[in-house]
Amino acid sequence: MKTIIVDDERLAREELKMLLSEYSEIEIIGEYKNTIEAKDAIEKHSPDLVFMDIQMPGETGLELLGKISNPPRTIFVTAYDEYAIKAFELNAYDYLMKPIDPERLQEVYNRLSEENKTPASVENSDVLGTGDKVLIKDGDKVWFIKVDDIRYFESEGNYVKVHFEKFRPLILRSLNSLESRTDGKLFFRANRKYIINLNHVVNVESWFNGGLQVELSCGTKIEISRRQTIKFKDQFSL
Repeated sequence: MKTIIVDDERLAREELKMLLSEYSEIEIIGEYKNTIEAKDAIEKHSPDLVFMDIQMPGETGLELLGKISNPPRTIFVTAYDEYAIKAFELNAYDYLMKPIDPERLQEVYNRLSEENKTPASVENSDVLGTGDKVLIKDGDKVWFIKVDDIRYFESEGNYVKVHFEKFRPLILRSLNSLESRTDGKLFFRANRKYIINLNHVVNVESWFNGGLQVELSCGTKIEISRRQTIKFKDQFSL
């Protein structure tokens, strides 16, 4: 897993690097002392994982995560517990307190490893497109459905909610990993929280700040972020 570390304190970065050196699957490709450097690195290198402090000179780690349309799995490492709720609202992968408890770090690593080994509750390693069927499991319930019937995916913290028919099962999987599994001709990443099925779009209208809003066949309205609106127009305009 390509990983970057973002923290304005050199000793904090060194401590984290030492702890992460125990895990051979984690490859640290860069370390940065502020969010400006980190944002450039994320856009250039597309890391799989980011360990990031919150309180840093200038922009905070929370503000950076809020700006990125398709963020990597982000684990906040901070001495302050009062930002946890906001972090998870922004779909942070986890929240570690300083000084880092090695057992908590091990828990995070175990979860990452499990997700990487197993495609969670979507049982197929191929790209999912029109005509394909997919197995979805949520607890004891199992569905085997057409991919075309999925109206949209919605990020819920460390899970994704799959919307089809009257059902809303949760699967332990990141929205980023699902995006890589879905055919771009059928599914589109609207923003950090939603991936929509283009065949279920029934209306498109201009929205705030240069974005778009789409209405799906179920009546749900979802905003396409400004950055993704540019991509949407490039991909589908005549």
